[in-house]
Amino acid sequence: MKCIRTHVNDNFYKYLLNSLYRGKKPQILSHYYEILGKFTRAIPKWQRNTIFNESFTYMMYLQKIKLSLFISALMLATCLVAEPPKYSNDFMYIGVGAHNFGMGNAVVASTGDITSGYWNPAGLVRIPTKMQFSFMHNEYFAGIAKYDYAGIAFPLDSNKHAFAINFMRFGVDDIPNTLNLIDADGSINYDNVRNFSVGNYGILLSYAYSVLPNLSIGLTTKIVHNKAGGFAKSWGFGADVGAIYTIKDWRIGLTIKDITTTFNAWSYSFTDKEKQILAQTSNVIPKSSTEITLPRIQFGAAYHKTFKDKIELTAELDWELTTDGQRNTLISTKKVSMDPRIGVELGLWKIFYIRSGVNNFQKVLNSNGKKTFSVQPNLGAGFKYKNFVSVDYAYTDVGKASESQYSHVVSLKIGVNKRKRKENSELINVPATGAEQEKTIAPAEPVQPVEPTQNQPK
Repeated sequence: MKCIRTHVNDNFYKYLLNSLYRGKKPQILSHYYEILGKFTRAIPKWQRNTIFNESFTYMMYLQKIKLSLFISALMLATCLVAEPPKYSNDFMYIGVGAHNFGMGNAVVASTGDITSGYWNPAGLVRIPTKMQFSFMHNEYFAGIAKYDYAGIAFPLDSNKHAFAINFMRFGVDDIPNTLNLIDADGSINYDNVRNFSVGNYGILLSYAYSVLPNLSIGLTTKIVHNKAGGFAKSWGFGADVGAIYTIKDWRIGLTIKDITTTFNAWSYSFTDKEKQILAQTSNVIPKSSTEITLPRIQFGAAYHKTFKDKIELTAELDWELTTDGQRNTLISTKKVSMDPRIGVELGLWKIFYIRSGVNNFQKVLNSNGKKTFSVQPNLGAGFKYKNFVSVDYAYTDVGKASESQYSHVVSLKIGVNKRKRKENSELINVPATGAEQEKTIAPAEPVQPVEPTQNQPK
């Protein structure tokens, strides 16, 4: 730190202290003046300039640091105290896969395919093929809204690592822009109408690792992009973590979505003419802003049993805990809300599957003014051919409100290159079939009779 040798007097000290501690009580300033006076009289005059310039330069440096820390703490406290918007990036919680919709979205513990990157990334290590694709298309609200999903997974040969990429889009297309419908002379000109689209995009990059033969963990990083024509757009980044623990016929699953909070930065762009029209029509011109998506916790337990290698039964109970305030759920408080999910699947000969589930428990106000509970039932069916091709169907409400229209959801899964038998035996919670067990058990060698010795009786 450089020392500036200038003449410093008591008035300078008083001015500096008044600027640093503006608003303090007078006794505090007088206390500092007294200390400075005593210290000044205790040292020679020829040393005062150097010492005091160094000390006050250092004091100013500390004050800058204190001010920066205070501003940073204030910004952090503002983010924590300010109530974030509800249902931020809510399209990311609709779900993916007709198989999972038919189960009432109760798949946090039992998931084990490409969609695990969305539901619980730890389940990716259970994919039975070396590569898996999945596609889904759905339309609802009379075809106004479209929801598309595609994914690809790459489980490695070691059965300990797996990667996946999932993409989803929820959007409404061909929306007429009528801001320029009326010309300057007041006449209506339909040639000025231009269509635009509103789209919500999500990209999920997932990785799973098998820590133990019965324990796997996973991480999903996600990029969220929202766009409304050329008027508004946002970018957001977040992460999900998950784990699955297997004990005999039970699987315990845990997923924490948006564990880092997903930060969304919005920006808006309007021409001067569009701003004028919005102002004339009493519309508020939005400004650049930010929002965060708070974490939500999903945990559950699933039971899986195979009977005589012909009938499979899977039942799961999940709970979803949201942290963005009170919601219309079965258990609701001012800070958190909890919503249960129940799903059952019955498989025949590992080819045909029937599914059912309930979720979305809500309190509904009837016409007579009384509140009653309502649930969302879901039905599903599926066909699978040797882990290579799976076609799933679900009759479900893909929205978050029970009064929304039900939809027919169809998804396709394709597996490529079956893993080796040695590798499959190590897959988490994938037991070998009865035929495979017979092949792996070697026949016992015949025991040769032993001739008795002389000391042993015949």
